[in-house]
Amino acid sequence: MTADTLTAATTIPFHRLLVVEARKLADTRSGKIIALIMVGLVVASVVARGAVVGPKLQTLAATAAMSLATLLPVLAILTVTGEWAHRTALTTFVLEPRRHRVLAAKCLPPLLTAVALSLFAMLVAVPVTAVVAGVRNTPASWDLQPFWLLGWTGANVLVTAAGLALGALFLNAPAAIVVNLSTPMLWNVLGNLSSVGAGIAGWLDLNTTAASLVSGDMTWIEVARLATSIAFWIVLPMAAGLVRVLRKEVT
Repeated sequence: MTADTLTAATTIPFHRLLVVEARKLADTRSGKIIALIMVGLVVASVVARGAVVGPKLQTLAATAAMSLATLLPVLAILTVTGEWAHRTALTTFVLEPRRHRVLAAKCLPPLLTAVALSLFAMLVAVPVTAVVAGVRNTPASWDLQPFWLLGWTGANVLVTAAGLALGALFLNAPAAIVVNLSTPMLWNVLGNLSSVGAGIAGWLDLNTTAASLVSGDMTWIEVARLATSIAFWIVLPMAAGLVRVLRKEVT
């Protein structure tokens, strides 16, 4: 048996890597805590908003956006940096030396989690809308724009991908989390300082450019703004992070 044949025979299937990384996401204490907090915040925010604004399905579902946009990137960062923080990267890369496959397997579970939690928020909003309508004895608004749901889910996926990119770039959870959480405040300050700052934020702030994706008002200029912010916060950091993961010495 040649070396190439032996390598091909002992290659770990990607679906097995994916299952292992998904299990790591669910088994770690930090992952469980963040997931439970997100589920709790989604339910609490939808119920609270229903008590205030009434039985409006789309409005109630959209209430979960703030908690998801804040915690989904944190979950993604911890997923990528966990191997390095717990010094298990050596074991992982001995079993699978091709590090790019491991990184790809790490990225998919958080992205799928973003989709699942977006759908969960919608499922929570449906009975809350019905209950609020019954309690208030008012007709419920069941209007839901499919493009809004797709755009909102897409925005959650993008902020999660940005967290993955920051995690791969820094390979240090505290540093990546600080950058992720402080960036929206910095963009807000920059936008309030001058019109030039507001213009820069309008092109590079992912939260701002993704708003058009949620609203469905995607003109060509909005598409260009979104593409620019995706390149700045996802493509470039992930490319640099991939290079760092491939070259970093494992101890």
